[in-house]
Order: sequence, then structure tokens, then C-alpha cells
Amino acid sequence: MSQNSTATRPQARKQWTATDLGLIAVFAALVAASAFVPGVPVGALGVPITIQMLIIMLTGLVLGAGRGFAAVGLYVLLGLAGLPIFSGGRSGLGILAGPSAGYIIAFPLAAAATGWLAAVVIRRTVKYRAVFFFAAAMVSSIVLVHGLGVLGMMVNGKLDFGKAFLADLVYYPGDIIKNVLAAIIAVSLHKAFPDLLVRRVK
Repeated sequence: MSQNSTATRPQARKQWTATDLGLIAVFAALVAASAFVPGVPVGALGVPITIQMLIIMLTGLVLGAGRGFAAVGLYVLLGLAGLPIFSGGRSGLGILAGPSAGYIIAFPLAAAATGWLAAVVIRRTVKYRAVFFFAAAMVSSIVLVHGLGVLGMMVNGKLDFGKAFLADLVYYPGDIIKNVLAAIIAVSLHKAFPDLLVRRVK
């Protein structure tokens, strides 16, 4: 094989380093810790408003798709395995039979989608990144978290679509505020620590 063909061969995808694994563990712990901040149960089914969405979206915006999914997925798996790290100290597979199941299933998916969109923003923009980060978090929230949340309330809460949709609307104002904060914090972290994601996607 010629040297030219070797030189033009695409480089193998870099494996996660010890730093990556440490960041995954740290953000998984942050998501778990956020569950211990008391939530506010709302609606007929009592699904609480918590600050977890702030940390989950921040995880995606800071770590990107793969590591964001791994961090939040680790949190979900540990909770399903029995650690009392879901909101209100809940745990176990039984959570999947409750009205909040859709939201919990959506958490790692939303972190991954937000992380993917964040990487696109970083590749294509320099200015107004906070605005684009906020848009990325909102798209992921609406499509995945609220979408699967409504589905979970329909399946496990026995609500029709209209009632489940109305029950979910109460979470939008809080999510908007949390996504604004996540975007602002993420921009600051990327400026302070460019190696987190910025230099990885360029």
C-alpha cells in the first residue's frame, strides 16, 4: 500500500479518555444530586417540577451527544437498579409504571440530542452561542421530554391526549427558565474550558 493511500485514510475515532469517563461520572452525580432538591408536585398525577432539566440540558450542552447520553443514561440506570436517586427518593423498575416514566426515559435522549445540536452550533457559529444553545435545549425539551412525558401520562396515567397535553403545559415556563440558565452556564464553561467540547468538534 502506498504512503499516499495511508495518509488519506480517515483517522480512527478517538476513544474516551480517563478525563471523559471522569466527566461522565461527575455529571451523572450532578443529575442525581439535583433530584434531592425538593420538587413541586403539580397536576392531577402529581409529576413534580424539579431542577433536573437544568442539569440534564447542561450536561448535553457541555459534554456533547455521546458523553451526555452516557452521563444521564448512567444516572437513569442506577436509579432503575435501586439507588434512591429519582425525584422524591424513588427508585427501581416500578418507576416505569408511573406517570413520570416518559420523562425519565426521555432524559438521556434529550441530553444526547441537545449535545448533538450543541456540536453543530459550535462548528458553525461564534456569536450568539447562548441563543443557539437555548434553542437547542428547547427543541430537545419539546420534542423528546415533553413528547415522551405526554405519552407516559397517556399510557400509565390513563389520560387521553388532550388531558395529558394540558397537564404537561404547566412544565413549560419552568423549562424555559432552566434552559436559559443552562445555555448561559454552558457558554461560560466552554469559554473557561475549551477542551470540554469546542476543540473536540472543530
